Amino acid sequence: MSTEFTIRDQRDVTRLMGFLHGTDLTKPKMVVIKDEKRPDVCNRKMWAMLKDVSTQVEWYGQKLSDEDWKHVFSSALQKQNVVPGIDGGYVVLGVSTRKQSQKWFSDLFELMSAFGAERGVKWTEQDKWGGRY
Repeated sequence: MSTEFTIRDQRDVTRLMGFLHGTDLTKPKMVVIKDEKRPDVCNRKMWAMLKDVSTQVEWYGQKLSDEDWKHVFSSALQKQNVVPGIDGGYVVLGVSTRKQSQKWFSDLFELMSAFGAERGVKWTEQDKWGGRY
């Protein structure tokens, strides 16, 4: 049997403690605490912001795709490594956004917002982001 709890405040901690107090310990149990994965609003906001940057910003003389900008921003946030490519050039060792926490997304949005502010990006989807991230 598996049970998951989302902990956002002290009331949730109290509820979790009550659950643990009533747990049958005749068999060992494992408790894992991890950051909550991104909700859909994070995904929608990220792609809306990436679209705005890709259509409004020229990067060293070229336009980058939404996906390219995702790599640029996630690499900047994670301070990714760059390694030589097999056939020349360089490869940035990327990061999967799929497995990132809400905190990571909050940092990503802050980075993207600052970048956009420096370059005059107009955020076109801001009213649609909604929700909590």
